[in-house]
Amino acid sequence: MPRRPRVDFAGFHHVVNRGVARGKIYKTADDKKKFLEILCKACDIYKVNVHDYCLMDNHYHLLIESTQENLSLFMRQINSNYAIYFNKTYKRTGHFWQGRYKSWYIINEDYLYTLFRYIEHNPIKAKMAQTVGEYPFTLLATQLNSNLDVIACAKHSKLIKELEEEGIQELLETELRLQELKELEIEQKKKIIHTEHEFRQEKEKTLQEHFKKAEELSKRNSAIIDALNDGYKQAEVARYLHLSPAAVSKIFRGVK
Repeated sequence: MPRRPRVDFAGFHHVVNRGVARGKIYKTADDKKKFLEILCKACDIYKVNVHDYCLMDNHYHLLIESTQENLSLFMRQINSNYAIYFNKTYKRTGHFWQGRYKSWYIINEDYLYTLFRYIEHNPIKAKMAQTVGEYPFTLLATQLNSNLDVIACAKHSKLIKELEEEGIQELLETELRLQELKELEIEQKKKIIHTEHEFRQEKEKTLQEHFKKAEELSKRNSAIIDALNDGYKQAEVARYLHLSPAAVSKIFRGVK
């Protein structure tokens, strides 16, 4: 299977990487602090802002904003320097990371806010915390615990600024529903293309092509899912089929 094209455009990126064989990449709190130190140094060099992060024992999540088309160089510095530190500290050899990092480009705010919740809920999902902000190696924790300092490269975080708005903390505390997790997966599969004036999601087929052989109900429902996976919004599909958005949402939620 061909690799998913790397998107290095300036803008918001969700980045994930894991240890080889899903092994631990941090053994102590000091390791995590060292990673954040390396992260901020790279941010300073490559002019990147951190908007959220979560350092789990065997993987990390970063929500960053690059100001130049240099994501690959930025990530290479972080992963290489941290691997050197870890291997030297624990006298190990061989591959450290499971493979190349994964990244997804973010072009809409709904996706961004869903990611804030997804990232901050990682420790809860792993049973390492019971509430958001409790686990110390997330950005939200630095806002809710006076004994934790905000890392320098997150001083301009959109998450921190949004915490001043009424209701945002309650939103972050709300667990993602199954439908939202499915929508997150769809967002991650969308292809991004860059035209002279905008970034947009590339569609493989028109809606007419998706539904031209969907006379039967089962085929129509299957085509609805294919169209959503192709990047069309539920409202767009609903309008095309003369259905209510609620009906399309119900079909989408029913897919296992």
